[in-house]
Amino acid sequence: MTYKEMVSMMRMDDTHRFGKVMLDQFEWRDAQEGAAVAWDAQGWYGGDYNKLWIKTEGERVAGITHNATVDVLFDRVVGRWWDAQGGIRQDFGRGPARTWLALGLQGLAPYWLDAEATFYVGEEGRTAVRLKADYDLLLTQRLILQPYGEVNIYSKSDAGREVGSGLSDLELSLRLRYEVRREFAPYLGVGWFKRFGTTAELARAAGEGSDEVQLVAGLHAWF
Repeated sequence: MTYKEMVSMMRMDDTHRFGKVMLDQFEWRDAQEGAAVAWDAQGWYGGDYNKLWIKTEGERVAGITHNATVDVLFDRVVGRWWDAQGGIRQDFGRGPARTWLALGLQGLAPYWLDAEATFYVGEEGRTAVRLKADYDLLLTQRLILQPYGEVNIYSKSDAGREVGSGLSDLELSLRLRYEVRREFAPYLGVGWFKRFGTTAELARAAGEGSDEVQLVAGLHAWF
């Protein structure tokens, strides 16, 4: 049987290309310096084994973009549950722009935990690590509680971007969403946002909070 005959009979084609856009978080936050809008989104296009993957996250407060990033990555399946990713990250918003090389893993850890670990190499010998994880706890078929965690670590301080060396910042949050449709889910939640060391000192000098509990409300969507 030829490949075309198999595809026609089984209606399966592992060379077919497709894509998806995921707005994981698009939310209002009750930040110390005023109402903030934050986002965490990603999209990909490709086949079963190789994809182009784009990620972005950031925050806007009083019309000013803070600590926003875009990662453009090549994604390759390396195991049943894991993908390897490599590419470029660009920091933008307040402060000088920074460009990094990125290398990481993304996948499904035991107990259905979505996890990401990315290592970055930047200019002037800078390196960084970003770790992210979340879990969907189904209370009902449509009501879902999602614990989320993110931590960032930097090898060098960068005062222009209000980043200190070592453990820089941590987010631990809970979001309760209701899936009106699988693709569309408003949510409410609460988050603990903590900055450490020099990062905390730079934030306080700029009039920003370094240890806050914030209410959040937003939208989770995909298509």
